[in-house]
Amino acid sequence: MAQKQTAPLPLDELRQLADVFGLIKSDYVEPVEDKKLLTDAISGMVASLDPHSAYLDKKALQELKEGTQGKFGGLGIEVGTEDGYVKVISPIEDTPAYRAGIKPGDLITKLDGVSVKDMTLDAAVKKMRGDPNTKITLTIARKNVNKPIVITLVREEIQVKSVKSKMIEPGYAWLRVSMFQEPTVEDLVTHISKLYAKNPKIKGVVLDLRNDPGGILPGAIGVASIFLPQDSVVVSTNGQLPESKAVFYARPEYYAGRTLNDPLAKLPAQIKNVPVVVLVNIGSASASEIVAGALQDHKRATIMGTQTFGKGSVQTIRPLSKDTAVKLTTARYYTPSGRSIQAKGIVPDLMVDETAEGDGINGLRLREADLSKHLTNGTDEVKNEDRLNQDEEIKLLESAKKYKPIEYGTKKDFQLMQALNHLKGKPVQLSKVKPEEKKNDETRKK
Repeated sequence: MAQKQTAPLPLDELRQLADVFGLIKSDYVEPVEDKKLLTDAISGMVASLDPHSAYLDKKALQELKEGTQGKFGGLGIEVGTEDGYVKVISPIEDTPAYRAGIKPGDLITKLDGVSVKDMTLDAAVKKMRGDPNTKITLTIARKNVNKPIVITLVREEIQVKSVKSKMIEPGYAWLRVSMFQEPTVEDLVTHISKLYAKNPKIKGVVLDLRNDPGGILPGAIGVASIFLPQDSVVVSTNGQLPESKAVFYARPEYYAGRTLNDPLAKLPAQIKNVPVVVLVNIGSASASEIVAGALQDHKRATIMGTQTFGKGSVQTIRPLSKDTAVKLTTARYYTPSGRSIQAKGIVPDLMVDETAEGDGINGLRLREADLSKHLTNGTDEVKNEDRLNQDEEIKLLESAKKYKPIEYGTKKDFQLMQALNHLKGKPVQLSKVKPEEKKNDETRKK
């Protein structure tokens, strides 16, 4: 294979690197392995670029593959937190947790005898995941059961479904995409087809992308293509390499991958014209923002909720060896009209808070523009002027202690109820926060 052309290496700086390597080997308080020093040097070099570029060791690369494929070794539980413990939201059907009788509302207090009190949710999830056929013991507190329940489970390969759907009420469907994975497009088509088979006269659809952190680009293109006319521009990219200057259309070659069949061919024709509301919030990022931006620019849907995260950069996986790789930012994403998503996100057409009283603890959550070393917008730097003052932050921190996550897709879901109101032509309770950034965008266009 021909070697890729690279710029000449800076010899003076490389000598310095070699000198530092030698000093650590000879003078450091204890011996350090060569492999650790060199791996950490690579990791630090890549991580210094932006928050999303990273060196992937064997474990990190495997986790990335599991995330995109929707498969992992684990127990099959959707979890959250409550009172410092891990709370079971729902066991996934036909998994070790489901078969063992774990119930929604159970609190997991210990994992292999170690208390999870105040352990981060990510740390607890990582502890529950593992290779198939390995064991883990859960200690569970259950309402109306006096003694702790101790269950030993054997991990299996779990298939995570990123799509949920149901009829919220006659004539109105709810489609939830929690992450963009390889099976997402096909799964969403299946859900839509089943809904239309039972309810052929659907009057409106809510596409729920709240707290969807993104995923693979073909998934985003496919989901947007479900609602857009064929050949519509979905997103474009621009970067240093020629291949990173690209336009992606609503065509099978951009979302179907290597499969010969177009998964969208099975779609009911009505989905192309049914009124759509897309729900987004500060947790909607990357692929979610691509979908929302495309449907907004083509005026195919009303975007409702709060301003999205603003992760509008392309990460490309470059293998270094069989088990390692570099995830490198190679381009920025742009909506069909040419708007950069990076550090700005998508501003909804209708700003609606999480609850009738306000946007809850979302004011404490960081956006892309808050991250250290974040990539700039490419046109002008975005200043995040909406950060809270100290008094507001203290109040929100206090309310966060009593905060209970919104159960999406229920009558208690305020934003969803406002989406239904909009589809029915009824008044919508808008946020008191003004979308200043949207005004600035409109001013620039004029």
